[in-house]
Amino acid sequence: MIRVNKAFLEYIVKLKSQDSTHTIIEQEAPKGEKIITQRTVVFHVSIVKEGLAKCYLTEDTGNDFIQEFFGAGEVFGELEMFTEELSFCTIEALTPVTYYKIPKKAFLALIQNDAKFNALVLKLMASKIRYTALRHSYNQSHSLEANLKRLLNEFPDLLHEIPKNDIANYLGITTRSLNRALKARNEF
Repeated sequence: MIRVNKAFLEYIVKLKSQDSTHTIIEQEAPKGEKIITQRTVVFHVSIVKEGLAKCYLTEDTGNDFIQEFFGAGEVFGELEMFTEELSFCTIEALTPVTYYKIPKKAFLALIQNDAKFNALVLKLMASKIRYTALRHSYNQSHSLEANLKRLLNEFPDLLHEIPKNDIANYLGITTRSLNRALKARNEF
């Protein structure tokens, strides 16, 4: 649920320390700031250094569907660099977030010229695809109670770190349904 990628973050920190042209920029986003907005042009690939952000899609009904939560080392904007399409999700800081930005031109140059960077990007993209497939498969074949139990077992502090409405959006249910399920578990 809260995705992290320590190997990628370590490599970006290393690249930044060697970056004499200041291509890799460190920025901060306060809680609630939208770092990327859905259906906009993305000019940078971003990597979370510290903090927690949510990646969500606002449906035409106005409902938000949370794809995933990003922790340290998670990357966003890379798909848009390859597809050259508008962003399909909004990335919003749930806590204060410090992140690195790599402009498109520099990102694509790293892909072409840095084999380790390229391999790390391929691995992170494959990991995202695998995670999404497993998550959707599990959610479709298990009850809400089983999904909630799994989340709370994997992330015991979940209810303290992420607002209930975001957990409900992640599970694709209403906050009311989440509250009923939590009450049944005596987690409320």
